[in-house]
Amino acid sequence: MKPLLLLLAAVVPAAAQPPNFVLIVCDNLGYGDIEPFGSQLHRTPQLNRMAREGRKFTHFYVTAGVCTPSRAGLMTGAYAQRVGMHWNPRDGQVLRPVSPYGLHPDEITIAEALKTRGYATAIVGKWHLGDQPEFLPTRQGFDSFFGIPYSDDMTRALGARNRGRFRRGAWPPLPLVENETVIEAPVDRNLLTKRYTERALRFIAANRRKPFFLYLAQAMPGSTPAPFAGEAFRGKSRNGPWGDAVEELDWSAGRILDKLTALDLAENTFVLWTSDNGAPLSRDPHSPARGSNRPLYGRGYTTAEGAFRAPAIAWQPGKIPANTVSDELLTTMDLLPTLAAWAGAELPADRRIDGRNAAPVILGEEGARSPHEVFYYYERDQLQAVRSGPWKLFLALESFDRHPHLEKGAAPRPLLFHVVDDIGCERDVAAENPAIVARLEALAEEARKDLGDRGRPGAGQRPEGRIENPKPLVLEMPDGK
Repeated sequence: MKPLLLLLAAVVPAAAQPPNFVLIVCDNLGYGDIEPFGSQLHRTPQLNRMAREGRKFTHFYVTAGVCTPSRAGLMTGAYAQRVGMHWNPRDGQVLRPVSPYGLHPDEITIAEALKTRGYATAIVGKWHLGDQPEFLPTRQGFDSFFGIPYSDDMTRALGARNRGRFRRGAWPPLPLVENETVIEAPVDRNLLTKRYTERALRFIAANRRKPFFLYLAQAMPGSTPAPFAGEAFRGKSRNGPWGDAVEELDWSAGRILDKLTALDLAENTFVLWTSDNGAPLSRDPHSPARGSNRPLYGRGYTTAEGAFRAPAIAWQPGKIPANTVSDELLTTMDLLPTLAAWAGAELPADRRIDGRNAAPVILGEEGARSPHEVFYYYERDQLQAVRSGPWKLFLALESFDRHPHLEKGAAPRPLLFHVVDDIGCERDVAAENPAIVARLEALAEEARKDLGDRGRPGAGQRPEGRIENPKPLVLEMPDGK
């Protein structure tokens, strides 16, 4: 049973109406994929405008280099390892279709916290925290859901090709879900960004006279080698399908800002634009065909900076300082406590939340500093790296899954980078800084006790959700890919 949240106001008086919130989260979009963060390839005029009128965050972290655990951290304000969404023996790190696992129903999401203050809540886009009815967003505080339950590449065809790898039967065609009902299968992925944008605009207009929370979880650029885009954008960029998808995402962001402005909601609506993790990159890391994380090092799906640091822009005219940049460490886990504080909602006191109220940094208050002494980088159930202040330490592990910097089979050794001065992680300075290495290793041991490590459960871990006998959302599977 979920705990009783402390403020249960069903209606917020108009005079005291708290701010609206719009979170726009792209899928697999890299740090260097948009102009405000250095791209000279993709045209993103709307994000340029958003950065000019708002605030960029250059050290904004997700909680995993891959979808499911990253989204779990965003929704719950906790490391995925704490809420059991980092790995399971059936699916691995990322939930697959027809999985018995999902975000535990007892966890408190951003949507549930805000509903205690009378917010209208909606998710438009990708959920990826469980595709069974018990785990859908409508059971986790969202009034409505319009989107896909997992990654856009998890199609019937991919399931057939990887049946042995994932040890399961056939996957259904990619379903488009409204609330808890499949309304199309397979959905045309070329139309997802456009349809998501239209649905988001409708939600904003319908709820303009009450506080609302919109989670716009874009499907693109997505997980497939060749992303999808609408006809107006297909073939128009200088970077093939990936660039087409990025430029349509930029268009979508502009439509959201324009709608808020037209409805006179801009000054009372906090908008944050970011990505769930870094770009996966092509086999040739210098090719931009599957995104760019430059000038950061490494590809998505690892514990490299290029996987965990996401581009982030906040916008709220008159409240967020315009044309400013923060290099303080913030995380997606901070969104739950920050938005709850702005809304006047109390968080449950019976559990650990790893995020912190980041309002002073977001609002550009003088002297505001990161609320985090330490940040942890996990790959599944393995703690691989620790950051404190400007220092990032890769731990010396006998068995290191997918080391971003060392060749497979290399002798284990610590690697230390000053990720502020050395943004590309080019200079390992562990040998020159033994005291810093020792301090970060001690912080790692604290994480192992609390969040666990390979073969070692943590005292602060909570269970994932699990059911018996999961069933496809699409019970009768028409031909589709």
